[in-house]
Amino acid sequence: MSMSPHPTPHRHLRTTAATALTLTLTALALTSTLPATAAPTPDPVQHALDRLVQDDGYPAAWAATTDRDGRTRQAVAGVADLRTGAKASVDGRTRAASVNKSFTAVAVLQLVGEGKVSLDAPVEKYLPGLLRGNGIDGRRITVRHLLQHTSGLPDYTRYLATDLADMAAKRHRYYQPRTLLDLALRHKAVFPPGKGWQYSSTGYVVAGLLVEQVTGRPLNEEITHRVINRAGLRNTYLPTPGDQQIQGPHPHGYSALKQGTPFLDVTQLDPSSAWAAGSLISTPNDLNRFLSALLTGKLLRPAQLAQMRTTVAIPADSGYPAGTRFGLGISSQKLSCGGLRWGQEGDFLGYATSPGATDDGRTATVAVNANPGPAAQGRQHVDRTLDTALCSLTPRRP
Repeated sequence: MSMSPHPTPHRHLRTTAATALTLTLTALALTSTLPATAAPTPDPVQHALDRLVQDDGYPAAWAATTDRDGRTRQAVAGVADLRTGAKASVDGRTRAASVNKSFTAVAVLQLVGEGKVSLDAPVEKYLPGLLRGNGIDGRRITVRHLLQHTSGLPDYTRYLATDLADMAAKRHRYYQPRTLLDLALRHKAVFPPGKGWQYSSTGYVVAGLLVEQVTGRPLNEEITHRVINRAGLRNTYLPTPGDQQIQGPHPHGYSALKQGTPFLDVTQLDPSSAWAAGSLISTPNDLNRFLSALLTGKLLRPAQLAQMRTTVAIPADSGYPAGTRFGLGISSQKLSCGGLRWGQEGDFLGYATSPGATDDGRTATVAVNANPGPAAQGRQHVDRTLDTALCSLTPRRP
């Protein structure tokens, strides 16, 4: 607690000048021995969010953290609507995009735990004849390959649009999962199965089709039942076909199609272009709950959780920070304060989301409502803010 000197009570005294001087000097001496009032320590998470808005040009940035004792905090900076100037609210919903991959992977791994799917069985066993042509063979691609980005399947997202402007123009288009898959299968395999690594959303479209084939139920229903409800997520859902809105409180989503151009409001769009790979809508608090439930074994049996966390190295030119390793629907990255964070970041038109959790129980998620943003290094700074948030939860050493 800071201390500050208390003023001497006013007294009506008749005294000599010498006595007055003595009292004054004594008071000054006492005052100088008392500690000065310490300036308040700025909250590192709030400071980092402010920088994302002020320096990187994001309209809004928001975050939630949970420490090892279960205490949660939320912070926000910026505006939810550039037109009205309405302030952004804490824990607004975001298009969590590829965070969805973790949810899809959990559904598949639950089926593995139930004996209905084998990680090392070929995709052909569950989806006969689906993957064929251009060096692609479902008899050689395993379920593990799909979830680990080692299948060699071309990433269909490379062929959805010619550039950002084209993507924005097509944002209201509806895609069937098979249409997404066909975009990929027109191209040659990137490498033989298991002989390389390249991030591919195509593998997760196939994984989604596999879940539907094995369970006989729509993927949305399976993920809702197996993951969302089981983890107790109250503000997370997968949009139904044709739903272009974000249900519940949320900031508008924006895209800077070219650096230096005005933002385009892309809040409303059809997320079917991402399906099992990235249509999820959630909040920072819910994503923290999900990661906590996942890493503490509430969603997967020990054997399947261990498989999920078994990682492989990725190429240095993959665009991820040095030391990043990928497991099944989840990756690990080094923290600046030591240790690893686990999670899967997500980028959709209009939103970017970075969740992370540590083995000792810390969780944090950071989101922004512009993607691409106006600053070239903005996305890296979002991930740096996640690092700041997780490291701020580390207890100080005595």
